[in-house]
Amino acid sequence: MMCPVKLANEMSGLSGRFNSCMTRCGHEADERSRSGAGAARAKLAGPKPVKSSFTKPVVVIVLLVPLTSLALWAEGRLFSCSCGEFRFWVGDTCSSQNSQQLFDPYSLTHILHGFLMFWLVTVLFKKIAWPWQLALAAIFEALWEVLENTNYVIDRYREQTAALGYTGDTVVNSIGDLFCAIAGFLIARRLGWRWSLVVFLLFEAVLFVWIRDSLLLQILMLIYPVNALKLWQMCL
Repeated sequence: MMCPVKLANEMSGLSGRFNSCMTRCGHEADERSRSGAGAARAKLAGPKPVKSSFTKPVVVIVLLVPLTSLALWAEGRLFSCSCGEFRFWVGDTCSSQNSQQLFDPYSLTHILHGFLMFWLVTVLFKKIAWPWQLALAAIFEALWEVLENTNYVIDRYREQTAALGYTGDTVVNSIGDLFCAIAGFLIARRLGWRWSLVVFLLFEAVLFVWIRDSLLLQILMLIYPVNALKLWQMCL
């Protein structure tokens, strides 16, 4: 028969081990509870957005400047105005320096190019990160600048629109147009679809009143010329 002292010691040891086990189980239960709650919050929040890298798309856009310039030079376009002076802005669309300096009223139509590129690229390439969407838009605009300055398109402008003396853009003007399109893409992205459409139409209205031309009118006159509109647009 076990003596009372020994029995008491055994009972005390069992009680300590039991309390230790219960404490450990409690800690494990708390950890599982916190883990489950964190998983639930993560599930409700959805997948974490993937941080898009700006470096490569920016490099692509920067490289477009010399590449587009070389392509335009190969087409025979002048680097800058033949007048021998550089101007940041020319406001007279009837001036011989229109489309020859860095910016002019038609630069606004290239901002609208950026709006169109934003709508197009975000629909066709919606699964790629937006910096790459911007790079694609810049590539499309650069390709248009090269196409626009081919002899075929230049002659088309001269024959079907009021731009009778148009001889193509200078390289400086085309690079300005490229950056206007990039700015337009960023503005449209900031505004979103609905408000970018409102701003697009507002720009069209301003250009229509100011220079009797706009992006939509340019497209119309290149595809389906209207003689009455051409006469109305001609410089006096």
